[in-house]
Amino acid sequence: MPVPNIKRGYRKTRYILYKETLIDYKEHFWSFLGSFVGIGILAYLESIHFGGSDLVYLIGSFGASSVLIYGIIQSPFSQPRNLIGGHLISAIIGVSVNKLVPDIVWIAAPLAVSLSIIFMQITKTLHPPGGATALIAVTASPQIKNLGYMYVLSPVLVGVLILFVTALIFNNMTSSRSYPSHSTYHKHYHKIRKRLSRKG
Repeated sequence: MPVPNIKRGYRKTRYILYKETLIDYKEHFWSFLGSFVGIGILAYLESIHFGGSDLVYLIGSFGASSVLIYGIIQSPFSQPRNLIGGHLISAIIGVSVNKLVPDIVWIAAPLAVSLSIIFMQITKTLHPPGGATALIAVTASPQIKNLGYMYVLSPVLVGVLILFVTALIFNNMTSSRSYPSHSTYHKHYHKIRKRLSRKG
């Protein structure tokens, strides 16, 4: 390999490493503030409506969703359709599986997660934390299991909408951040147009 090519490759590698390790304080500030407020609201609702150690509004999958919708806002997995649809579909599947096989966790747990993945794929609402939402419905304490399909409405829908509205506010407070990601929607829009033009 000629020397100029080696130097060019070296410079490119240094630039990539620099970009990957660059600390963007503004980006981190808005990620922190959005997630702090979103989860904080859910924690406040929890403290008002429920006592004891069992958490209802603060289901674990909301923490994972916060990483996506406040920290990686351009990701296709972070977009509103995926956030809301993924959680709702997974919650419905989790509750349904729990009703079908309530006492056989070694069947219910993998079935709930696997079905939620498939249905999220089919509906184009893939949101990785949705798998946890389905899993919680079949492995959580009796307090959550006893909610039945109310689990889909609260905590899941209520919690997701709070996180979503918070993301809309804090991810659009600066010109360097934009949520939902228009580039993601344009990409899907052009894909659909291409498919329709082929059929026509």
